[in-house]
Amino acid sequence: MYTILICDDDRDIVSALDIYLTSEGYRTILTYDGAQAVKAVQENDIHLILMDVMMPNLDGIRATARLREESNVPIILLTAKSEDSDKVLGLNIGADDYVTKPFNPMEVMARVKSQLRRYTTLGGRGTAQSEDGILRNGGIALDDSAKTVTVDGEPVSLTPLEFNILRLLMSHPGQVYSTAQIYEQVWNDPAYGSENTVAVHIRHIREKIEIDPANPRYIKVVWGLGYKMEKV
Repeated sequence: MYTILICDDDRDIVSALDIYLTSEGYRTILTYDGAQAVKAVQENDIHLILMDVMMPNLDGIRATARLREESNVPIILLTAKSEDSDKVLGLNIGADDYVTKPFNPMEVMARVKSQLRRYTTLGGRGTAQSEDGILRNGGIALDDSAKTVTVDGEPVSLTPLEFNILRLLMSHPGQVYSTAQIYEQVWNDPAYGSENTVAVHIRHIREKIEIDPANPRYIKVVWGLGYKMEKV
């Protein structure tokens, strides 16, 4: 049974979504601000989140950014029609989809089922690893066992550090990593003054895997937050 976290400060909306989802056989956890949602994800095995954008204490955008530091669970934002800029920002920091209020229950269910299918297809935690153990995204294939990378079938030569950075990003498509997080996980050292070092390595990786490194298709910068592997 899938567990879906509902987060909205409007209790009527939470109640309505709860009815829709439980009638379809889902288990639900109900929260009313972003801080409660973050805590619930830390304490429960959550498979999908429905997250309102405008909330007190911790809004949906900041809650999404915080969740993406440690989780790849699908997040569908609940937005008002006037919040177009928030939709874009939310998607840039790692949200997977959005539904505009007032929403149609059938649309919500369709989007929930779509994201859950994608989630389980990618291995239950947002990884892109296939049955043969190879990470794939678009034309990139990374074989961790053989330590090889190909782009559109052509071999690409990466340094060990470049390989490890690419593996980190490909293992969690759509998740934003700060330069500090990348440095700490790849170099296994404290990330003091790591911004330039990581940026240089990202540039070198782009030069090897992107057709146009100045307009990258795969490794995207999320301004003020870090880098992510775009789902292609």
